[in-house]
Amino acid sequence: MGKPKHMTNKQNPFAKKKRNNKEKAAEAPVRRDKPYESIVLENESFEAYYKHQQICGSDAEWDQFMAHMRRNLPVTFRITGSKAQAQLLLKLIKEDFFEEYFRAVKELRKEEPDALVEPPRCLEWYPREMAWQLELSRKDIRRSEPLFKLHNFLISETSSGYISRQEAVSMIPPLVLGVEPHHKVLDMCAAPGSKTAQLIESLHAGDGGTIPSGFVMANDVDNNRCYMLVHQAKRLNSPCFVVTNGDSSTFPSMQYTKDDGTVSPLKFDRVLCDVPCSGDGTLRKNADIWNKWNLAQASNLHGLQYRILKRGAELLEVGGKLVYSTCSLNPIENEAVLHHLLKESDDSLEIVECSGALPTLKYSTGLTYWEPASKDLTFYKSFEEVPESQRTVLRPGMFPPPKEEAVNRYHLDRCLRILPHQQNTGGFFVALLEKKKPLPWETVTAVVGADGQESSETAIVEPPQKKTKYMRGFKEDPFVFFDEKEEVFDSLNKFFQLSADFEPRNLLTRCKVGKKKNVYFCSSIVRDIVQLNEKRIKMINLGVKSFVRCATRNIECDFRLASEGLANVNAYIGSQRRVMVQKQDLIALLSCTDPTRPPEISSLTAETQKNLQGVASGSCVLECMVEDVKLATVGWKGAMSLRAYVDQYDTVHMLRLLGGDLTKFEKNKFQDKRDAVEAQEDDEQDANDDMAADDAESAAVQEESNE
Repeated sequence: MGKPKHMTNKQNPFAKKKRNNKEKAAEAPVRRDKPYESIVLENESFEAYYKHQQICGSDAEWDQFMAHMRRNLPVTFRITGSKAQAQLLLKLIKEDFFEEYFRAVKELRKEEPDALVEPPRCLEWYPREMAWQLELSRKDIRRSEPLFKLHNFLISETSSGYISRQEAVSMIPPLVLGVEPHHKVLDMCAAPGSKTAQLIESLHAGDGGTIPSGFVMANDVDNNRCYMLVHQAKRLNSPCFVVTNGDSSTFPSMQYTKDDGTVSPLKFDRVLCDVPCSGDGTLRKNADIWNKWNLAQASNLHGLQYRILKRGAELLEVGGKLVYSTCSLNPIENEAVLHHLLKESDDSLEIVECSGALPTLKYSTGLTYWEPASKDLTFYKSFEEVPESQRTVLRPGMFPPPKEEAVNRYHLDRCLRILPHQQNTGGFFVALLEKKKPLPWETVTAVVGADGQESSETAIVEPPQKKTKYMRGFKEDPFVFFDEKEEVFDSLNKFFQLSADFEPRNLLTRCKVGKKKNVYFCSSIVRDIVQLNEKRIKMINLGVKSFVRCATRNIECDFRLASEGLANVNAYIGSQRRVMVQKQDLIALLSCTDPTRPPEISSLTAETQKNLQGVASGSCVLECMVEDVKLATVGWKGAMSLRAYVDQYDTVHMLRLLGGDLTKFEKNKFQDKRDAVEAQEDDEQDANDDMAADDAESAAVQEESNE
């Protein structure tokens, strides 16, 4: 038998991509005769459409809006509030980072040393001073040598997970959603993952080292974008996180086990619908949209946005909250989608006020009237005015309700519209909905729990059946959870002296046969959901690497601790595998960049040497106090030496907190490039000198032969 049609090499997208890359490599690169032309930051249709919709209150405000739309977007970042070191890092940023920032910006702008520079601005509406805005663009930071230390800081701290570079308005939906540690959270269109990371931080925000009872499930329809999502969230190392790959508009019904042991439909306490959109609110960072913008994009997306929002509402628990957001300014993608669903839901859903969660944020209220338009900018006040030829594009659900109903019944004025000129950001739309009662098409049944008590339960509406099709993408390795008789766990338990409340069934590997290379850890509720639902939807990623096989002679356990999973298993590790080290010793351990020559134990302080006595060789936890904050990292005690098992970015982060020397880790790509050019010129000069010497020698030999 031949291969199924979808498995032939000609149809296989991965094989096709490989062939195309091979063909491109064989071709000589095309050199442009002319430089790229700058994008013209104008679009007459864009201006005519939004001016007609009156998204600004006056002509003067419109001029401000358009002026900001044509400016570069400033860089913003936030400190991850779920990390124990967040306040310590904030203090260092204020003291050291700002001083370097002022110096570098003055040098960049060629200003006098005593010139005034606008300081980094704290986003006041973000809690605990954890979000900041720099009056510099991404291009400024990447391409300016005076700012190379700032660039290095942003890269290293982002890679280690202690800050996140994210557009300011993109931070708003997770804040409005109000996630708490016990919530079951669904992010329906999650990639690339900046908002998902924020949801995870909120889930862990109340921790004191404890694992939340809730979880975040992040979904995306695009398999490749799911891996972007994994990469983004991986920095946060949460055991309460799972990535799925499916169509959000037909997201499957799931089950979970309640505290009383009964299996029930899984309804979410919080749902984020950050739906696909035309993206015209991002013009400041995606300038190519100026040339591509047209009204057909919004009209084509309205139906998909409505279906995703409707499915999110069906998966939401009664009393739960849902955020609908887009980076579009178009009412067809925003207020019209909400009105479309609210009209059908018979007061089951209500848009609620959310501005209270964002003190000092400047915004405009949602539109209560708008006029859909065709691609040629013909506006219509009602569906009856739409000609037959346009009725497949402009649908009844796109039109506004009567003005009095828009406010009194549907509360569209409670939506938030953030415009670029209001606080120098991108454009964004946010609405918070609360589910007051089951939707009209949902059924409520009486159920009896394990304790004999009767309660009502809302069954989840099954999504409409779609035609089965071959799913593109990688085939995932299985998720194999430990059972109670797992031999590997006995070894881990004995060596690391795990506490009695550690649940071995929350450990898993990604292979069914052979030696277990990496052991991952997840929370109990994530394990339960995966085991009950892995055949309903494609699971991409879950769990945090916590133990790594590291077979070494004379060591009792074949596994060492993994630094990325330490925060989750640290509370369960016994005192015999912990070592308190002095600050200067930890700096010395982290500063050692040659893994073949770790510091000798005899070179450490007497206090640290004393603490190492009685600790058997092998993997251990190194602890150090810095201003009332306990830093913990993975270490390895040898017979005569001690080393820290930390990657480069975490090394830089910890040295920064400890006040260590970062000189050897600072990389100036501009100087490296100059050195490379200089070395190349020296090589060329040496080659020319050698050729000249050879020519002179040949001439001398010729003269001798002539004589």
